[in-house]
Amino acid sequence: MRSILAFLAVSASLLAGCATAPSGSAGLAGTAWTILRVDGAAPVAPEKATLKFEDGRLSASVGCNGIGGDYRVDGQRLVAGPLMATRMFCEGPVWQQEEAVNALLSAAPEIERRGRTMRLVSGGHALDLELTTG
Repeated sequence: MRSILAFLAVSASLLAGCATAPSGSAGLAGTAWTILRVDGAAPVAPEKATLKFEDGRLSASVGCNGIGGDYRVDGQRLVAGPLMATRMFCEGPVWQQEEAVNALLSAAPEIERRGRTMRLVSGGHALDLELTTG
């Protein structure tokens, strides 16, 4: 009986060592990203197309309004919100891209990160990014 209990105790400690708790930021904290594509299209205002993660908050822009709010990583998903945005008048393609980014970030996108690139996908939208700092 003692050997079975000892075996179970050792097994439990080994399994616990293999399990990893989800990170609150999954390595995103303190990073800044350039948005390369919104739903497959280049940003209308590429010099302003960014996504940043700082102090448990994210901020994004594709050229008109700023979007921001709290975030956390749950497994392989980015959970953001509530999100707030500035309300400047925008029209045309930049407005459409802004709406797509807002919808994507609000829909707990799946994170696909490979080295200096990251892809966020959810709700029929996709965002391709490249690491600029971090």
